[in-house]
Amino acid sequence: QVQLVESGGGLVQPGGSLRLSCAASESIFSFYDMGWYRQAPGKQRELVATITRGGLTNYADSVKGRFTISRASENNTVYLQMNSLKPEDTAVYYCKTQRLGADYWGQGTQVTVSS
Repeated sequence: QVQLVESGGGLVQPGGSLRLSCAASESIFSFYDMGWYRQAPGKQRELVATITRGGLTNYADSVKGRFTISRASENNTVYLQMNSLKPEDTAVYYCKTQRLGADYWGQGTQVTVSS
């Protein structure tokens, strides 16, 4: 059973930065890719960014140029660096991966952007 644990959320002012972490229970290179998703109140969960085993990244248009996904193999962690945060970035952020057709999600971490 794959376990993913997110951390790093919090309250930040518009224009500020946060770095989210997703710690996996096993090597992140055992998965084809890992991703960050978010869900705002009353909205569907949406893709934010993904990174493949080979290091290819993909971003939602709404976060391109502001967010960066990266990884650290030594501690099996995937990061999401979020800069120039906007109120519309407020959401619960989830880490996700998949294996053999099964999706694995973390518990989520709340990000609130407000003055």
